Amino acid sequence: MSTPAAPELTGGCQCGAVRFRVTRLGRPSICHCRMCQKAFGGFFGPLATAHNATWTRGEPKWFQSSNSARRGFCGDCGTPLAYETRFGLELAIGAFDNPMDAAPVIQVNLADKLPLFDTLTSLPVRTETSDEWRDFLAGIHSNQHPDHDTTDWPPKEHS
Repeated sequence: MSTPAAPELTGGCQCGAVRFRVTRLGRPSICHCRMCQKAFGGFFGPLATAHNATWTRGEPKWFQSSNSARRGFCGDCGTPLAYETRFGLELAIGAFDNPMDAAPVIQVNLADKLPLFDTLTSLPVRTETSDEWRDFLAGIHSNQHPDHDTTDWPPKEHS
């Protein structure tokens, strides 16, 4: 009996200059360390271990964030993409075409966890919108790469 092929997961940066593919993920997590907070510009770093990732378009630029780790990002748009140590590569969960394919299952490095983190879901939700805001949203044309692989990017302009 043959073993079914592992699902192919893809992703990349916001502008489409760097894309990746992986079929074997390890544990997805959110890391609360201060380096992840700064690298992602957020309250935590969402990462999934990628045992066999390949860069399928372009490659990230790397920043040596410590003596033990480096962080990969798109040199064109700045999207955080990866974290690498001697233990292997981890990919940014938000960079996956379908981030739910790598939904976090654990939190790590709680010593730097921001106190506000546990209260975020209890913040009030704004549901009303003004005509001005609706007009603003209606006028947006996204230059973001779609959430799937493309042969060429950016698309050729139609003449």
